[in-house]
Amino acid sequence: MTTPVSPVRPLSLSRTTATATRVLRQLSHDLRTLALLMLIPCVMLFLLRYVFDGSPRTFDTIGASLLGIFPLITMFLVTSIATLRERTSGTLERLLAMPLGKGDLIAGYALAFGALAIVQSALATGLAVWLLGLDVTGSPWLLLLVALLDALLGTALGLFVSAFAASEFQAVQFMPAVIFPQLLLCGLFTHRDTMHPALEAVSDVLPMSYAVDGMNEVLRHTDPTPAFVRDVLIVAACALLVLALGAATLKRRTA
Repeated sequence: MTTPVSPVRPLSLSRTTATATRVLRQLSHDLRTLALLMLIPCVMLFLLRYVFDGSPRTFDTIGASLLGIFPLITMFLVTSIATLRERTSGTLERLLAMPLGKGDLIAGYALAFGALAIVQSALATGLAVWLLGLDVTGSPWLLLLVALLDALLGTALGLFVSAFAASEFQAVQFMPAVIFPQLLLCGLFTHRDTMHPALEAVSDVLPMSYAVDGMNEVLRHTDPTPAFVRDVLIVAACALLVLALGAATLKRRTA
């Protein structure tokens, strides 16, 4: 017997906000997940600061980049697992049998985790700049903007890859495939223009590369530069594109 296909419904603000409220209510009862989301990026930045205690300039260089990378990774992990859990438990199938479209569902998840991403990014940015002494030339608010967009990108990637996993273990296995190559090629360890041309070409199409470039622009320049605006727009566009792909590939249940 074939699974009935949900009719295509226009995106609804009320259905989206209702979905976001439900997700946030569920997460409020999961203190371990909230601790992972809010505290792990801060703990990682704190450790990084004192790993380079004898070389503060190194922390300034790497810390700004990781300020965006850490939220992306944690949001990817939590979102992919949370979405998969809802599908394997049958919750998604019941929701999609109601007057709720895939777009409403994906947008609701993005809104809920986006709200958490704001808090997460604000905590990490505040810790790095005002407590750990991260020295940036530009405004800390621009750092916060890039960190927030990175967290939203991680949310979008997590929603997308959850459609291709049959278990939470498989969802975690997507991290080496989706996150690690971007981490190696984003310019964190070496300038991208010094890589092999083939790797540089690959890095040019990976969104994390532009997240790191955006952080570095804030690190070096007082005012937003055209390159910074380009980087921010690319990261935001990638997040929206992946969210659209996530809505298109969302499954009612795990086979």
